[in-house]
Amino acid sequence: MHLVVYGVGGAGGAFGAQLIRAGERISFIARGAHLDRIRAAGLRLTTDNEDFVVRPETVTDDVADLPPVDGVLLGVKAYQVVGLADSLRQLLANEHAFVLPLQNGVETTDALVESVGDQHVLGALCGTVSWVSAPGRIKSLGTANIIRFGELDNRRSDRTERLRQMLENAGIDAEIPADIRAAQWEKFLFVVSVGGVAGLHEMTVGEIRSNPKTRRQLEQCMREIHTLAGHRGVLLSPDLVDKTMGFVDELPYAATTSMQRDIANNKPSELEAWNGAVVRLAAEVNIEVPAHQQIYTALCQRVGQPGSD
Repeated sequence: MHLVVYGVGGAGGAFGAQLIRAGERISFIARGAHLDRIRAAGLRLTTDNEDFVVRPETVTDDVADLPPVDGVLLGVKAYQVVGLADSLRQLLANEHAFVLPLQNGVETTDALVESVGDQHVLGALCGTVSWVSAPGRIKSLGTANIIRFGELDNRRSDRTERLRQMLENAGIDAEIPADIRAAQWEKFLFVVSVGGVAGLHEMTVGEIRSNPKTRRQLEQCMREIHTLAGHRGVLLSPDLVDKTMGFVDELPYAATTSMQRDIANNKPSELEAWNGAVVRLAAEVNIEVPAHQQIYTALCQRVGQPGSD
């Protein structure tokens, strides 16, 4: 399959580099200095154990430079997805082509269905502690590099099985869960809670879990999302919060979140798609989420954007 990584940030860059090294046919859509450096010298991925450079088949900032492809690994920020409808439709002209969203959130899938049609959309989530450390460079910590995906109706298909094999051959932990929507909410519970607490307190994951006050706040955030999921018809396992806190305890001490880094660097962030979404979706089903409300309000004030009270 010919895949294009649209948005060569931490996740897209890390997974794309692994796929290219495994011999897969991968193109990149990037921008700015990152694009220029990849064109000139390739993309360098540095992990705990290795450092290597790969060169994509094509690297461009214009979808017109690419033919219709078999699939798109969508690595842009959640707030950028809606504006890509025309570009994605051009890339997904083949009948069985798919877009696999790597964003953290529970609303992106529906936005893509509205933009390009449900036949082209896979439900997905990913996990990796990776970021752009400099133009043309991706830094990745730890070994938690996963992609979970599936058809929206949870049926098995040839394209998802081919993609699973491709990812596994590249050394990526790939799985097709029984219920992709539930899997997305499980990831949402983790990343939004950690991202919100980390962003509010400007702390690493290790600092959060080691401090009794922030650890309690993190657990409360997770429990609020667990309750919210149930009210929205998604049943999560009763012990999910305990398991997720155990996972947090295993993450690298120095790990930070993408939203935290964006806010600290005065960049646009996924606050609305993360903690803002919790507040908004909770209001729709008339439940309280005080921990997320506090985080959302405080971070809105910090970045100077309107937020609900």
